[in-house]
Amino acid sequence: MGRGREPLVVCDACGRTVPRDKAVEYFKSSVFDIDQKDIVVDLTRRKVFYCISCAKHRKIFEKKKKMLSKNARE
Repeated sequence: MGRGREPLVVCDACGRTVPRDKAVEYFKSSVFDIDQKDIVVDLTRRKVFYCISCAKHRKIFEKKKKMLSKNARE
């Protein structure tokens, strides 16, 4: 897509609308334990978008930056 045509996404933390290319994409995992007797565990993974300021506040942005630089060195 060209500049200015990126779809808008909503920040999961603050509700701000951000262009998708500027948003930080994060995969959030959830574990639900339904019953102690049967031990049924449901693992769900969903894609969450954060604006830059919320990602920095939650220290997600720094982790991704370090991971990218670590992979580039190898």
